[in-house]
Amino acid sequence: MTNGRVNPSQRLEDQGIAGPAHVSYNLNEAALVEAAIKRGEGTLGQGGAFLVSTGKHTGRSPKDKFVVRTPSVEDTIWWENNAPMAPEAFDRLHADMLAHMKGGDYFVQDLFAGADPEHRLDVRVVTELAWHGLFIRHLLRRPERAELDDFIPEFTIINCPSFKADPERHGCRSETVIALNFEKKLILIGNTAYAGENKKSVFTLLNYILPGKGVMAMHCSANHAIGDPDDAAVFFGLSGTGKTTLSADPSRTLIGDDEHGWSEKGTFNFEGGCYAKTINLSEEAEPEIYATCSMFGTVVENMVYDAETLELDFTDNSITDNMRCAYPLEAISNASETSLGGHPKNVIMLTCDAYGVLPPIARLTPAQAMYHFLSGFTSKTPGTEVGVVEPIPTFSTCFGAPFMPRRPEVYGKLLQQKIRDHGATCWLVNTGWTGGAYGSGSRMPIRSTRILLTAALDGSLANATFRKDPNFGFDVPVSVPDVADVLLDPRRTWEDEAAYDVQARKLVNMFADNFAPYVPYIDDDVRAAAIG
Repeated sequence: MTNGRVNPSQRLEDQGIAGPAHVSYNLNEAALVEAAIKRGEGTLGQGGAFLVSTGKHTGRSPKDKFVVRTPSVEDTIWWENNAPMAPEAFDRLHADMLAHMKGGDYFVQDLFAGADPEHRLDVRVVTELAWHGLFIRHLLRRPERAELDDFIPEFTIINCPSFKADPERHGCRSETVIALNFEKKLILIGNTAYAGENKKSVFTLLNYILPGKGVMAMHCSANHAIGDPDDAAVFFGLSGTGKTTLSADPSRTLIGDDEHGWSEKGTFNFEGGCYAKTINLSEEAEPEIYATCSMFGTVVENMVYDAETLELDFTDNSITDNMRCAYPLEAISNASETSLGGHPKNVIMLTCDAYGVLPPIARLTPAQAMYHFLSGFTSKTPGTEVGVVEPIPTFSTCFGAPFMPRRPEVYGKLLQQKIRDHGATCWLVNTGWTGGAYGSGSRMPIRSTRILLTAALDGSLANATFRKDPNFGFDVPVSVPDVADVLLDPRRTWEDEAAYDVQARKLVNMFADNFAPYVPYIDDDVRAAAIG
C-alpha cells in the first residue's frame, strides 16, 4: 500500500524492497509533521517546530561507519581512515534489514544533492521515522513536481533505527552500523536515530564521486558579494572556529553553511538547508538561526524544553552539547536563491589556536594552502570535554577527515590546482587566542577578525605591507586600518617573548609530526612549505 504527494516512477518494490506494509512517497513538510506527531515521534513546539530526542546517539558514530571493500573501489579508498566491510557481510546485513522492514511503515524522499544540475546526485532516502524524512527534506534539495515524474535514484539510503546489527554476522563493530556500498549504490543505517548520519552519508558519497570528475568536494561554508556571484569566498573550518558565524555576513549573500563543490563553473551548495548547533544560541548574536527554532517544520534535536510552555533552553546541555536545529536554507534572509557562486576569489581557512602562536590573519601561497588544508588544525580547550585540562591540538585533514573516503592528498592536490587555475587568494584566519595561550591570553577580538576578513574579501588587504612569519613562512600584514598593529604580531602580544618562542616551536613541531605521513605523497613545493 502506498500514498504520497507524488506517484513515483520507481517504487520500492522495483528496487527489491517489497516488505513494508505502507509506504509514503515524498510527503511535504506539513504531512510529515502530522505523521510524526500521530506516531509519537516527538512534540510540536512553539511556532510549529518539531521537538525530538534521538535517544542513545546524540551525534555521529564514526567508528561504526564502513565502506564495502569491492573491486571497483579497492584502489581508491583511504582504508586507513575508512573501516572495510566484506561484500558478503554487507549482503547479509542488507537481507536482514529488508526482513526487518516487512510489515512496517516507511517514508520515502526523492531528493537532489547538489545545486549544479551537471554534478548533482539523485538520492532516495527511505526512513523508518517520519521526522527523518522531514530532516532530510530540509537538508537536501527538493525537486520540482515535474522533476519527480521521472526521478530514478542513483543512490538509495535505508535508515532503520529499530534495526540492530549483529557484529559477528554483519562484519561490523556493534549493533549500530552505517555501511556504504559504492558498487550497489546503497547505504544502510541501523540502530541510530541521530539524523545527521543521513546528511553525512550523502556528503561522503559526493566526496568520493566528485573528485573523480575533477570537482573539489569541500567541508566549508560559502558566500558571495551581494549582486555579484562571481565574487565568491569559501570558509573551511572545524567546529568552534566560526565557520558558520563568519560566513553569515549580512553584507554578503550566503551560498551555504557546510558542504560545497568547486566545479569547472564555480561554487555550488550540496544542500538545501542548514543543520545548526543551538547550544548557547542567542537572539542577539544569531537572530535568524534563533528564529528558525520557533518556525513551522524546523527539526529541533535534543534540546531541553519546558513541558508546559514548550520554551527551549539554549543553555541546558544535560542531553548533549550537540543540540541542533535543521531548517530550509530559505529561512535565512540573505541566502542565495540558486545556491551557486563563481570561482572563489578568496579561500579562508579558519583555525582556533589555543596556544596563542598564530597571527589573526596570514596570506598563503597555493603550496602553503595545501599544507594547512591537509593539516586541518584547530585545538580543543579546557572545558570542552571531560579530562581536557590544557589545550589539545586537533588535526582533521581536509577539515573533515571522517567524511573523506579518498586519500587526503587527492583533495589537497585538487584544491591546490583549483587555486592556481583560478587565481584565488588564500588566507589562514586564527579566531583563537592572543597575548598568551588559553588561561593566560585572551580570545581574538571578533571585531578585529571581521575587519580583517572584510579587508581580505574586498581586496584592500592585498595592498598592505607584509612580513614573513619566522615559524610558518606565510605572509602576515604589518598594519591594517582599525586593527591594533601589535595584534598582527603575536610575539609582541606576549609579556614574555621568550615564552612565546618556546610555544611557537612546540606548535611547529606538532604540525610537522602530524604532517609526516603525507610527505611521501606531496610535491616538492608543498614539502618546502611544510618545513618552512
